[in-house]
Amino acid sequence: MRPHTSTVTGCGHTACACTSEPSAPARINGVALHRTDEHPGADALRERAYAELLRQEAVRAGLLPAPDTALAPELGAAERAVIEAMVERAVASPQPTPEEVRRYYEANPQQFMQGQAVHLRHILFAVTPGVNVHALTVRAEQALLELVGKDAPAPRFAELAAELSNCPSGAQGGDLGWVAPEDCAPELANELFQQKHAQWGLGVHPRLVHTRYGFHIIEVLERRKGKLASFDQVRDRIAAQLALQSRARALHQYMRLLAGQAEVEGIALGAAQTPLVQ
Repeated sequence: MRPHTSTVTGCGHTACACTSEPSAPARINGVALHRTDEHPGADALRERAYAELLRQEAVRAGLLPAPDTALAPELGAAERAVIEAMVERAVASPQPTPEEVRRYYEANPQQFMQGQAVHLRHILFAVTPGVNVHALTVRAEQALLELVGKDAPAPRFAELAAELSNCPSGAQGGDLGWVAPEDCAPELANELFQQKHAQWGLGVHPRLVHTRYGFHIIEVLERRKGKLASFDQVRDRIAAQLALQSRARALHQYMRLLAGQAEVEGIALGAAQTPLVQ
């Protein structure tokens, strides 16, 4: 075994000599997805793999020429148009039936409320680069426990918001005013407006709410329930939403099938050996 050595870089930092060695590229049916001196991230590598799967399928179907190369070529606008047309023909996604649209409406009434809003205040514990998330969570949980206690004094929420919140609203005791679903991050809107089994209406939410911004302690001061939109008002919107979901599932299944038929090296792709039922 070769000894593990290190070198000093020009900036004075010690770097492991092993990290500079070329790595074997990921491949689709023997075609490399990147050069040996490239190190694409996981998302970029997966995107290249799916693009190469589609390119090779178009070549197999006689829609694109087969380039004499061991490295996956970059697709131009013309090649992408050919592939998009191929996928459009190959991937069939059923349109939702009127019955399916009606069932979705009846099963998800909370999504179709109009005029609902809450008078809200919060304390934001922002998750930023370099922050100790564990310590931040512990501090947020401690503050929440203090606020949900039956002996918590009424002014305490505003005091903690001014002391701890990473939101400018902390200067106003965390008060955000009246907030509608479209005014919130989706995760917060889901918690406030779309939970069928929510066991809280007013007061401090009994658990931290996690959003893309961090952890929130939430208190609802007032609530407007709103009115359920009629089925006729939202029927087209539901049908379009269900059609998009059906299309996304069909595309996912198509790519799994292509991956299942290919020899894939150096990257994990979900694969199916046979066509999947819609």
